[in-house]
Amino acid sequence: MSTRDDIQEFLTSRRARLTPEQVGLQSYGRRRVPGLRREEVAMLAQVSVEYYSRLERGNLSGVSESILESLVHALRLDDVEERHLRDLIRGSDNSTRPRRQRTPQRRVRPTVQRMLDAMTDLPAVVQNGRLDIIAANRMGRALYAAQFDTAILPPNQARFVFLDPRARDFAPDWDRAANECVAMLRAAAGRDPHDRQLSDLIGELSTRSDEFRMRWAAHNVHQHKTGSKRVRLPAVGELELDFEVMELMADPGLTFITFSAEPGSPSHDALQLLSAWAATEANAPAATDIL
Repeated sequence: MSTRDDIQEFLTSRRARLTPEQVGLQSYGRRRVPGLRREEVAMLAQVSVEYYSRLERGNLSGVSESILESLVHALRLDDVEERHLRDLIRGSDNSTRPRRQRTPQRRVRPTVQRMLDAMTDLPAVVQNGRLDIIAANRMGRALYAAQFDTAILPPNQARFVFLDPRARDFAPDWDRAANECVAMLRAAAGRDPHDRQLSDLIGELSTRSDEFRMRWAAHNVHQHKTGSKRVRLPAVGELELDFEVMELMADPGLTFITFSAEPGSPSHDALQLLSAWAATEANAPAATDIL
């Protein structure tokens, strides 16, 4: 699918989710399609219907900043959606040369790994835009033990969520986790449409998972910044964890993610149990040591 097709489907999906009442318009007559009509969006953006139709067909090259801002306002795009639209516009500009593919990072810089290892009581991982976990501390590996139990390295969050049956036990809020995974991959694809590994991953998941394919067609985008998530681990049970996401400015595309729990809470106690379990696993002799 071309970037122009992505623009068309993204704008169409944003228009379809809005009702006239949500944007202060009255609804007249029977509506054959969900959401706003093109002429209603054009009126809200203060452009002609013909011009908006051209934009929705993916022809946004040369669009002025004022028109773009009007379109963002008319479609009630949030910050992540606006950034995604701008990424798509940049990707559709034929005058812009595709960025040279960077060699994928297989490991983090030593200073980043030292930061990870120094966090002995909290799970921490480093993740790229494709949702590969490329580094973790001991607690991070314990938290994501099921993800690391794979023949395909590095572990990938989206591949685990959609292709590993253990994912529904690991994530009690599986639907939310699935939606967010797809929305983060959609945003990453907009940022770098020439990422071959990302395209291959999306193709694999689309072929092998109806759940992924359905969500991919929704064109939702998401960016992890901060929040909470529930996980269930065989060793310690269910945990409610808060997470913080920090960009590694010296390593574009990589994010440093830490997890914690409210002191005194059951989840905090479970994290301490997880730390003890992780230490036991780390000190356990390997099979070659026993023989």
